[in-house]
Amino acid sequence: MAGEAAAVDWPKLKIGMLGGDKREQEIARRAAMTGAEVRACGFPWPVHGIPGVQQLTDPAAVLKGARFALFPIPGISASGALFAPAAPAPIIPDRAILSGMAPRAHIILGWADKNLKAHADALSIKLHEYEWDRSLMLQRTPAIIEGLLRIVIENTATTIHDANACVVGQGTVGAVLARYLVALGAHTHVVARNPEQRAAAYVAGATPHVLAELADLAPRLDLLFSTVPARVVGEDVLARLPKSALVVDLAAPPGGVDFDAAKQLGLNAIWGRGLGSRAPVTVGASQWGGIRERIEKILQEEP
Repeated sequence: MAGEAAAVDWPKLKIGMLGGDKREQEIARRAAMTGAEVRACGFPWPVHGIPGVQQLTDPAAVLKGARFALFPIPGISASGALFAPAAPAPIIPDRAILSGMAPRAHIILGWADKNLKAHADALSIKLHEYEWDRSLMLQRTPAIIEGLLRIVIENTATTIHDANACVVGQGTVGAVLARYLVALGAHTHVVARNPEQRAAAYVAGATPHVLAELADLAPRLDLLFSTVPARVVGEDVLARLPKSALVVDLAAPPGGVDFDAAKQLGLNAIWGRGLGSRAPVTVGASQWGGIRERIEKILQEEP
């Protein structure tokens, strides 16, 4: 493995980073340690800077001549903007911004929307999505769960223990969250379409349900967590929740909760995006490990 990694001439690589949060600080730091030229903008910048990383204000300048671009894991918003809560203005990776990248360029990111895919295709830029990389997701799930627990503690007047909680979706995060809730003493319900996922939730100590049962379950819930990136928690469900219930959406855009309906109903609904930033050094290090493997594999496979 070491011999394969040595085949990559890192100092000849230009890497541009757009958007993100404090996790990107650690990713940038580790990327620069390889000897690559790293430019960045759109994520929180530390007071003393990042050794070997150049901070710029123009996204197009960040990507100019770059062989690789690194975009954040959290999904692209409906407007096409990257996840960049600290940026002074939205960063939308349009054709003008992408066109300055080097020939045979690559973008490594959580996932791409149809507009980014169209721009990349027109410019012969290859996209590498890793939002659904299970190994990487598992590595950052503890930080996501810790960030979620903070949201719950700050927005409720009762304990998680003995609360009636429901997790909608049993992907990687949903399955781990259900196990945590059971361990914390919550009366945990799981809603999932897949019968194997429902069976696994039952074995973990939760009560499984099909999606059609969610509305009938709602009046009993204190906590409702959605992990499905599709509208599954609509007004029919929200209207039946107690006014004291807390709703947290953990899904990527477009999300799984109808926030407009929740607001009209007077419910406390929170979109928990970017919770992996709870432990940015730990999560950033694991993300860079996956990114580095991808870069090495891409370069070794190219002629």
